[in-house]
Amino acid sequence: MPSPRDRQARLATFAVYAVQGLSFATLLTQVAHLQDKHRLDTGALTVLLLIVPVFAGVGSVAAGSIAARLGSKALLRVAQPLVAAAVVLAGLAPGVPLLVPALLLFGVAVGAVDAGMNMQGVAVERRYGRAVLNGFHCLWSVLSLAGALWVSAVGDGLPLEATMAIPMAVAVAGSLAAGPKLYTAAEERAVPETATAGGRVPFRPILPLCLAMAFLYVGDAAVSNFSTVFMQDTLAADARVIPLAYAAYQATTLLVRLAGDLAVRRYGSAGIVRLGGAIATLGFLGIVAAPSQPLAVVAFGLTGVGLSVVAPQSFSAAGKLDPAGTGNAIALVNLFNYVGFIVGSALVGAIAEAADMRVAFAAPLVLAAAIIVLARGFAPRVRAEA
Repeated sequence: MPSPRDRQARLATFAVYAVQGLSFATLLTQVAHLQDKHRLDTGALTVLLLIVPVFAGVGSVAAGSIAARLGSKALLRVAQPLVAAAVVLAGLAPGVPLLVPALLLFGVAVGAVDAGMNMQGVAVERRYGRAVLNGFHCLWSVLSLAGALWVSAVGDGLPLEATMAIPMAVAVAGSLAAGPKLYTAAEERAVPETATAGGRVPFRPILPLCLAMAFLYVGDAAVSNFSTVFMQDTLAADARVIPLAYAAYQATTLLVRLAGDLAVRRYGSAGIVRLGGAIATLGFLGIVAAPSQPLAVVAFGLTGVGLSVVAPQSFSAAGKLDPAGTGNAIALVNLFNYVGFIVGSALVGAIAEAADMRVAFAAPLVLAAAIIVLARGFAPRVRAEA
């Protein structure tokens, strides 16, 4: 039975996920405006954007070390306001020489927050004794969508700097309010009497989780970066239809996460991930074979249904491999988020350049099918020592 303290920490963790979703969307939805402001060609923009996932990996690794000593609460109270500050600095940067350090700071801080918030989420789940991580990720999606709608609503009515700074003022306020109520290091590391505290991450049990996370983000990168290109170049969609593929992906991701925790409680993590991998495989197969625009939009929606369950269950399973609550396992799994996104962007882009976009989407199809095999690793057994 969760205590009032557990409920307080859960609400604070919801706030942290919400702030992260809002911050991430506020920057990414302004990429085109930043490109115009700094007069960047596609190649230069691609190189600049790679700063974020590369240094997010650095931030995730550092987060594991920091949280092991100080706890994820201390990490989040510093790193999350830095994310908001980096977004504001990116909007204010008058030229590329100042935009680069802003993106570097954003990447490092985002990686640290991604790892830290999932450490808190796993701690909440452990204390509640039931699946709750999908709910946190669902709220991330909701606020990410809200950030995108904000940018759409203000349009050209506000300067770029104000458009990016106003939601970040809300983000900082939310982060500062939630920070004191998160679990402390001692609360995170409160473990059952049968478990032994230790910081080492077991290699063999965590490998399937890392691979599944990487394969998920190869698929996510393919959809995020190339769905509009596929609709425009392969299926000759017009301007009104082109965004519907990515919209379908995000909408189904959100809807599935709304009910994800109930499904996990009933069928278990391994079963849900196995089903998700199968549905994502079917979705990518539909994209490769899509004869028409409506069927392609449906196929992109199916990929969202399947891929949406993998990340929350990866973190949940990683937490079970670290009953001492050091955060090292979660930080390691989170690192493969960025590995997958970088590999996915490069792989799908290279195949599309060499062949065509249909063939390019066969790569995430194969990796989504591999998630079905990896699903057995989502029910790890943690050996207790006397």
